[in-house]
Amino acid sequence: MTPVSIEEIKNIADYERERETWRPQVLALKDRRRIRVGDHLTFLFENRETVRYQIQEMMRIERIVKPEDIAHEVATYNELIPKPNCLSASLLIEYETPELRAVWLRKLLGLEHHVWFEVGDTPRVKASFDTRQISTDRLSSVQYISFQFTPEQVARFTQGAALVVDHPHYQGRTELNAMQLAELAQDFR
Repeated sequence: MTPVSIEEIKNIADYERERETWRPQVLALKDRRRIRVGDHLTFLFENRETVRYQIQEMMRIERIVKPEDIAHEVATYNELIPKPNCLSASLLIEYETPELRAVWLRKLLGLEHHVWFEVGDTPRVKASFDTRQISTDRLSSVQYISFQFTPEQVARFTQGAALVVDHPHYQGRTELNAMQLAELAQDFR
């Protein structure tokens, strides 16, 4: 998947005019790419459109206008675009209160060793976590992860896949439905 180029990014004024019609389309896309495992982990699978949207929203919210600052945002968010035979996601660890979050972001240390994709009877695909989001005493509530699949797994993906978490303090498994499988399989093209 081709990274977002700086030329694709609109200035804040032009984006404001486009946002009213584009935002609902991207939110619908994100809904199709959002997969929950259990009650507290949400995987939002990223692609060019979700990344471009995130860049535009960050520029809008933070009022980013300097070319070097825009280039930094583009470079940072392009890390989320899947590479060949890969899926990339923002993993949101969601607890209702700051107190619960504080407890669980410590309890879930080691999560980077316990997130998998299963595709048929092929070997499990372990998630690769961005280690910049993990410290020695707690996790960040947003993790950037990717899954690298073999060509066989890519070919079999739409036949069935599941996201699995097997952490000692958090277990869950979600079988992807046909719509989710078809949506995410587009990232392999």
